Amino acid sequence: MNIVKTEALTKTYGFGAAAVAALDSVSISINNGEFVTVMGPSGCGKSTLLHLIGGLDRPTEGRVLLEGQDIYALKDDQLTRLRRRKIGFIFQFYNLLPMLTAVENAALPFILDGVKPAEARSRATAWLEKVGLGDRLDHRPDQLSGGQQQRVAIARALTSEPSLILADEPTGNLDSRASDEIASLLRKVTDEWGRAVLMVTHDPRIAAYADRIIFLKDGKLMEEAQLNGNRSNDARLVKVKAETL
Repeated sequence: MNIVKTEALTKTYGFGAAAVAALDSVSISINNGEFVTVMGPSGCGKSTLLHLIGGLDRPTEGRVLLEGQDIYALKDDQLTRLRRRKIGFIFQFYNLLPMLTAVENAALPFILDGVKPAEARSRATAWLEKVGLGDRLDHRPDQLSGGQQQRVAIARALTSEPSLILADEPTGNLDSRASDEIASLLRKVTDEWGRAVLMVTHDPRIAAYADRIIFLKDGKLMEEAQLNGNRSNDARLVKVKAETL
């Protein structure tokens, strides 16, 4: 069953002869519990696709259906609630508030949604323990490594029990060891916790953790490739395909 589907999704900036299509009639679907990676050259529309699916920007044309609902048919306040409850976001630079502890950062979306602080802290604590940070609950971001900060961001994304996780270059600011740990954790998000994950990355080795790869170029969908679970072979396949774009 599809958790999210795009129909001829288009985003154009500018007008007339100066118009630039950041995304050009892209139609994709992601199933419940599926891990999908988006790859392509810089400026090909990867982040634009993620932002449109996440309700962070509005398309020029086309639709985004989340659990069958057209998210851009919603009013702004309804879309905000849907983002908080149905979609978890993970970014390259973590986007943690420096004055808050790990558990306070992870609990923040829940608190903003009107949940009592004690319950929000309890649920954030549970997710931080699941991502391996049970002993770092009261540490601020400057007391954590980059990989640990990204784990806090993943816990924050999962605290509201979303259906879909959107990850924009989640390993782009990490060394190779921490990158593999984060990619393995995202794999766990799908395999053990049943969430769909859509990840943008430029790294074939990290992309190979996914079930399927979507390749974009110049805002257009070029190809999709199913992976077979052999990470070394998959990484080579992804690298070859990416280099031909």
